[in-house]
Amino acid sequence: MSVRPPQDRLFNRPTWTEAQFVARALRTETVGGAILLVAAIVALVWANSPIRESYAALRDFKVGYEPWHLDLTLGQWAADGLLALFFFVAGLELKREFLVGDLRNPRKAAVPVVAAAGGVMVPALIFAATIFVAGESGGEAMRGWAIPTATDIAFALAVLAVIGSHLPSGLRSFLLTLAVVDDLIAITIIAIFYADEVSFTPLLLALVPLGVFAFLVQRRIVVPWLLVPLGLLTWGLVHESGVHATVAGVLLGLTVPVKPRDHVPAVSTMPAKADVAHRLEHRLRPLSAGFAVPVFAFFASGVTVIGGGFGEAVRDPVAIGIVLGLVVGKVVGVLGATFLLARFTKAELDEDCTWSDIIGLSLLTGIGFTVSLLVGELAFGAGSERDDHAKLAVIGGSLLAAVLASLVLRRRNAVYRRIHLEDQVDQDQDGIPDAFQERSDTDGTR
Repeated sequence: MSVRPPQDRLFNRPTWTEAQFVARALRTETVGGAILLVAAIVALVWANSPIRESYAALRDFKVGYEPWHLDLTLGQWAADGLLALFFFVAGLELKREFLVGDLRNPRKAAVPVVAAAGGVMVPALIFAATIFVAGESGGEAMRGWAIPTATDIAFALAVLAVIGSHLPSGLRSFLLTLAVVDDLIAITIIAIFYADEVSFTPLLLALVPLGVFAFLVQRRIVVPWLLVPLGLLTWGLVHESGVHATVAGVLLGLTVPVKPRDHVPAVSTMPAKADVAHRLEHRLRPLSAGFAVPVFAFFASGVTVIGGGFGEAVRDPVAIGIVLGLVVGKVVGVLGATFLLARFTKAELDEDCTWSDIIGLSLLTGIGFTVSLLVGELAFGAGSERDDHAKLAVIGGSLLAAVLASLVLRRRNAVYRRIHLEDQVDQDQDGIPDAFQERSDTDGTR
């Protein structure tokens, strides 16, 4: 009987380089996810305390210069400004995955891409169906269709790191790659469906500092006093155009080279073969995960539920659609798309994984915290009653998805822990586990 080659299997073990990248991301995002959760809890407690007016006053305090349309509240600065840093790191990850990561291989890319697409379409359809049944399909409620489509990478990876210490490395790599594709879809949705009236003059002008930024980083001239002003100018012009300013972060990230070069210009500030994207991501990911995202979560999560707010929220079809989309839609979309891909391509699961693992991972993608909160604000307006209902639904749905995923994955993790103790992985003198070397020899990635 012929054995199906590893490259035709789903969720097979990544290369050693990819595994190291995932491990680094897990360490950073675990800390960031913990800070994110603390920030959200503090905001919720403060917004429902006797001094809740002070929270609202802080969130709505305006800072900026009005003639440039930059007289924004602190909450808006967090959503439009700080999240641009998060999306800049997302842009770096996107380019890295498509050029040097697992997404460069069409075989490996098919699984997370199809799963991410299913994880976007099904929650959106469930939300739309909920609104239609409630008889509000013709109103503003339908603007929230994209809220349950996103996966929060920091929160999801933090949960996975805590409960899945012994899960197969292929699952970790899959979740990170799926989240990267999910971010790309979310960015596209925000840019197309949630832009204000677009002014093309500032949008075209933004191409000038963006082009200079790209020219400098492509020539390995990575000097903060040059790049930061160019990045801020690009952000400001995109914000002025009516396109959500976080899109500027993605565009800037996509200009950064991810492949080292044998020869670099003499004016370069970096050595030959330097990985510019890796350097920038190494410096900015902790700032994004540990500061930018938690601060946004702090200003976005402060919803007042006392005085009947919670009761109104649970009766709102928007909130019901969001919870169903995150908890049911995500698992059906990701798991269903993966199953159909396996069925039609006749691919098999990797020998390290079972379908129970995929169910747990699919539940984990229902954690839609950061981007879902952002889309809710764009759909209904920050601070509106319906936005508050959407926020409660996002928080509740994400926590429920995390709990359900934990129940499944903790049981699977216990199984893999026993296997790990029974069969310790040996290491060669080069420090690379034999399992990774054997798999690399087979799929030709060494």
